[in-house]
Amino acid sequence: MAEDVNTAVGAGPLAAGRLGFQARAVLVGTGIDVAALGSTDRTGNAPLVVELIGSPLGAAIAGQRPAGNGVAVLFRYGAIVFFDASPAAITEYIRQLGPHVRQPFPSIDQETEVLDIRVDPTGKETIEGNSLVLTDASLGKLQLVADVLAKSVSLAHHERAIESQFERIEPFATNLDHWGRGGRAARELLQHLGGALLAEHRVVAGARIDDSPELLWDHPELERLWARLRDDFEIRERSAVLHGKLALIAKTAETALELMQNRRALRVEWAIVGLIVFEIALTLVQWWFGASGH
Repeated sequence: MAEDVNTAVGAGPLAAGRLGFQARAVLVGTGIDVAALGSTDRTGNAPLVVELIGSPLGAAIAGQRPAGNGVAVLFRYGAIVFFDASPAAITEYIRQLGPHVRQPFPSIDQETEVLDIRVDPTGKETIEGNSLVLTDASLGKLQLVADVLAKSVSLAHHERAIESQFERIEPFATNLDHWGRGGRAARELLQHLGGALLAEHRVVAGARIDDSPELLWDHPELERLWARLRDDFEIRERSAVLHGKLALIAKTAETALELMQNRRALRVEWAIVGLIVFEIALTLVQWWFGASGH
């Protein structure tokens, strides 16, 4: 299916000259069982890099082996970033990877992001529109690009999921303001609270949006490139907005729960009052009939 090329981190860049290829990130599911793929020479949460079959880029990174069809970088939280891979190769690789994907998304629901990459040894590393200019296509730099693209598609997926839940806050707030109770909107928010909390867990513990790649520990000279990519894709800003919406959903659901509990407590209190009144009335009736009998 593919070959592990993590041992080729020190491999040289592509041949000198201008070269253009495309990076495509796809979120295929909620997670990928990377360990089951037989990866080697990896530490911590470093992504798995594999060479697909059929591309000069894959061959160059892997040490001038026969031409392959691109490179794929896999992340545990369900994202795959393809470099210089044809649509057919991407589709086939995702199909082969299917048994190792947790809760796979239908193709229509898969978040994707595309970035054009141009290699210019004499140029300056920068982002021009939707194109990234690199002085070389070493594995380290591609891993940084993959890290940012993978986080971007993960954020996009959660942004879309949370937005539908976030829109429920307005009718609930309106209902609360006019009627002083949550009604059906409160119950719906409670049903989606678990989804919001799960999304936050996946963003924080899974994708680790705010963490720097482990690669920078060994290659601090690449930190400027990673910071530029992170800022261009607004990773931190989008993460902050997402966490803010998640916090608001949780707070709203908590308010709804308190209202429901208060209403239940009030009903219990009224029931107790009703029983007391009934008992008093029953006592008075008994006393009345007893007095009449005398």
